[in-house]
Amino acid sequence: MATPHLEATQPAREATGSGAWRFVTQLLERADVKLNGTRPWDMRIHDSQALERVVALGNLGLGEAYMDDQWDCEQLDEFFAHVLRAHLDEQIDPARLVFHALKARLMNRQTMRRAWKVGQQHYDIGNAFYEAMLDKRMTYTCGYWSGGAKTLDEAQEAKLDLICKKLGLKPGMRLLDIGCGWGSLMKFAAQHYGVSCVGVTISKEQAALGAGRCEGLPVEFRLQDYRLLDEQFDRIASVGMFEHVGPKNYRTYMEVAHRCLADEGIFVLHTIGKNRRDTTPDPWVDKYIFPNGELPTIGQIADASGGLFVVEDLHNFGADYDRTLMAWHANFEAAWPRFEAEMGHRFYRMWRYYLLSCAGAFRARDIQLWQYVLTKNGLVGGYRRPHA
Repeated sequence: MATPHLEATQPAREATGSGAWRFVTQLLERADVKLNGTRPWDMRIHDSQALERVVALGNLGLGEAYMDDQWDCEQLDEFFAHVLRAHLDEQIDPARLVFHALKARLMNRQTMRRAWKVGQQHYDIGNAFYEAMLDKRMTYTCGYWSGGAKTLDEAQEAKLDLICKKLGLKPGMRLLDIGCGWGSLMKFAAQHYGVSCVGVTISKEQAALGAGRCEGLPVEFRLQDYRLLDEQFDRIASVGMFEHVGPKNYRTYMEVAHRCLADEGIFVLHTIGKNRRDTTPDPWVDKYIFPNGELPTIGQIADASGGLFVVEDLHNFGADYDRTLMAWHANFEAAWPRFEAEMGHRFYRMWRYYLLSCAGAFRARDIQLWQYVLTKNGLVGGYRRPHA
């Protein structure tokens, strides 16, 4: 679906002398982005109120203005890559978002009661939608392209196999998947490595479809909060779930993994992460995409796991998430005509902004993708990272 309205409107052109226009123009110059420029990453303004919203609300205002058709960009991913590479997000600190920042710092926004909200708002919007956007295994996390994958299916299979190899899976082992999604890892591990699996999720839609996709395999789905887990497993994996845990629960999460992992077991933690500790969750993402989510830092993971786990390996392949998101976006655009009548134009703009802004963030190296290999006592002789 082509991006509409790339030409600036007359009211927008008339607003070029406003204070907001001058401020945003000067700010964007640092990122080599122009207002109403002709390059693919330039902003095309249709309503001058878009800039007022940016100045007042930062990325929340920028995203909502995009959802409301007040501005456009031919290559939104490149716009964000430019903006975030220049750290422009650090130059706007809207006073109206002070409450959001305080709430993120002071409240536990990921209690057992509140944790289910992201399942309802994000993961339960419809299995058919995700089947159209994702790979054939429905793996909603970063693919591993660095090993030479050419397609999304290949990248996701390479990622699943890499995790299984890092876990050192052997037939007969019991694997726990914390935040199992539609069960792509469990199904792959059961089919190719001969293990039995238990997965927990807070999404009813994921659990229902996943159970059907894994029928006949030794795979169990549980609609359950991770904090209630208390049984032994040979191996544990958690792929793309830690982003929903929240800083006030990081230690609890690690304690749960520690009590559930066998003494000689291995735990692979796959998570998006941020570079700086002293930041608050993005308000637009928090409101529209992942409510109550928050990215960890390496330091926070170290604090939470200290005294419980030895870090055997830390693998960063965050640049691969850019390519994964662009593949999801291509699938989304191709499938959108099937969902347009049901979901509407504003959802299209919201989802497009989500996928492409995230791709730009990974391209700018503003956020990362980490895979940790953790053990309780350290492996005798050390750990050697396997090849995908």
